[in-house]
Amino acid sequence: MLEAASRERVIAFFETIERYYGCRTHITQGLYARLDEFDPKKTTWNLHEFTLVRSAYRSGGDRLMMEGNETYFEISAGKLVDFKNPARHLYEFVELYGGSVYRITQVKFESDR
Repeated sequence: MLEAASRERVIAFFETIERYYGCRTHITQGLYARLDEFDPKKTTWNLHEFTLVRSAYRSGGDRLMMEGNETYFEISAGKLVDFKNPARHLYEFVELYGGSVYRITQVKFESDR
């Protein structure tokens, strides 16, 4: 689903994510239908805030994992259809969870690194 160049950028992000360990992390996630008609007003939003302490790739299930104290968040690597780095310390993942159901996840790190 994810083009080769984007897949390489995801791998590079997770290979260097330890630089953000100890950083305050904000994950904004939205569920919506039909990527070509994305409307923030018609999206169901959730926000997670924590200090990043660990990350990993869970091969059983093909998941990218980020963890903080009392927080555990996963992104399905196998369902990724888009990945961007629109700003410094900001990353955006889009997963396809059915014919027209998408989850957009923005991960922002508070970092001066």
